[in-house]
Amino acid sequence: MHKNQGPVYYNDYLKLETFLDCQHPLSLKHASDEAPEAHDETLFIVVHQSYELWFKQILHDLNSVLKIFSKPQVADGDFGFINQRLHRITKIQDMLLTHLGIMETMTPMDFLEFRSLLVPASGFQSTQFREIEIKLGLNTNNRESVDREFFMGRLTAKDRDKLTALENTPSLLRLVEAWLERTPFTVTGQFNFWDEYKKSIAALLAEDEATIRANMANLAETEKAGQLENLKTTQNTFNSLFDVEMHKKLVESGQRKLSQKAILNALFIMMYRDEPMLTMPFQMMTTMMDIDENFTTWRQRHALMAQRMLGSKIGTGGSSGHAYLKRAAETNRVFLDFFNLSTFLIPRSRLPKIPAEVRKQLNFHS
Repeated sequence: MHKNQGPVYYNDYLKLETFLDCQHPLSLKHASDEAPEAHDETLFIVVHQSYELWFKQILHDLNSVLKIFSKPQVADGDFGFINQRLHRITKIQDMLLTHLGIMETMTPMDFLEFRSLLVPASGFQSTQFREIEIKLGLNTNNRESVDREFFMGRLTAKDRDKLTALENTPSLLRLVEAWLERTPFTVTGQFNFWDEYKKSIAALLAEDEATIRANMANLAETEKAGQLENLKTTQNTFNSLFDVEMHKKLVESGQRKLSQKAILNALFIMMYRDEPMLTMPFQMMTTMMDIDENFTTWRQRHALMAQRMLGSKIGTGGSSGHAYLKRAAETNRVFLDFFNLSTFLIPRSRLPKIPAEVRKQLNFHS
């Protein structure tokens, strides 16, 4: 706890004299009788400066989480801090979405009054947002919607070097992957959870096949073939969890990001989320999905706002404007593997029984 070191004045503490003197519309600088100051440029500046302040807080919290996961072992007590700070990021994201609503009080014609003054500046050049994406696990090479050279070419050499160096450091995705790979409980002594899980899956698929065949008399031949083919696809999907080569191909095609072992352990946590030892890790995974979903929603809203403001015009930074933003929203996902775990969930009543000695490790005991 820090102790007071003397009187503090509100304006001095927040550096308001400097802070409130950081809004300088270019349209005011170049104003004339024919082209007066564009009134809404101040709004444009304030909203984007607000974004950058919130990005700074997100990075502050995200860096603390990265520091925890960078340790050789994550202490049980650290999960309180991890979940609290990740949860705060989701609340900040809620705030970012409301800023778009404020921005939309500016009409397209109001924006056109000063838009040309901004070229070639664009959101591409928000290095803080790029830092957030990279630290979460979205490297420039992973971005399906934009060419790396085009993306990096919009930055100064200093910012380009900074982001390139950052891409060579472990992201949250990779650090959590390593942590998941260290997760115990699934294979201990004589117990192999995955052998039991495969039995449950086989039983469920056999029941599905029996149901389909029992109702075949009421189906057309094409429907019969279609349902049996869907069942085969489901079987192959489950097989991909355990087939090394199938998993490797899915990673190479970009359909999976995490290692096979990490995905399996993440699935175990999701299925046994009610066990005390796994509750907070499950909450962490859920919040990571929330962060991913919130940024996807923000990108989608941003794309709609760009279309509303610009129609099909090219963006100030040279991108395809609305079209680029829409593709980015669809493809720039980090924790996709966590979302897809629902594919492999089974009813609680069909979960394999965990041996008493393993259950003891998963519960609070003294």
